[in-house]
Amino acid sequence: MAKLVSKTYGEALYELAKEKKSESALLEEVTALKDVLEKNPDFSKLMVNPRISKEEKVVLIKEIFETRISDDLVSFLCILAEKGRIGELEKVLDYFVSRIKEDEGIGTAYVTTAFALSEEKKNQIYQKILSTTKYRKLDVIYSVDENIIGGMVIRIRDRVVDSSIRTKLEQMERSLHGVLLEE
Repeated sequence: MAKLVSKTYGEALYELAKEKKSESALLEEVTALKDVLEKNPDFSKLMVNPRISKEEKVVLIKEIFETRISDDLVSFLCILAEKGRIGELEKVLDYFVSRIKEDEGIGTAYVTTAFALSEEKKNQIYQKILSTTKYRKLDVIYSVDENIIGGMVIRIRDRVVDSSIRTKLEQMERSLHGVLLEE
């Protein structure tokens, strides 16, 4: 359900940006807003507090953001508050950013390895991923998960390439269980 909400409202914001031909400006503004929200988690807590009415939330949004961000974005935030969807704001903004980046040929790849990579290795991985996708540029987010033992897991949108040793061991274990059951 949350994914549907973020897509619906994120797509609405995207269509507004396209209609006004302000994709780049709104992308910059949304990115800055996401940064502000990340640094101020109390705002999100306040916006989902059931004791505060939707009307009060709209007033707060206007007081905080009216002179700092565009009227279109303030109005959008107010609509989310009025519809009781302000708790999904971060996901909506994430959807919008990914939609705009997709239009601009910029993809996001999540690379998980068992240990930290050198800059040289990161560059090699970047070039390899870039050459196998339709994107002209990539934002690569690296993370370390010692549980994968070795190899790497790469996720781009809904595609996952899992060459981790942990997964290979799990596959071997499943196939061995199949052999044992047949005897």
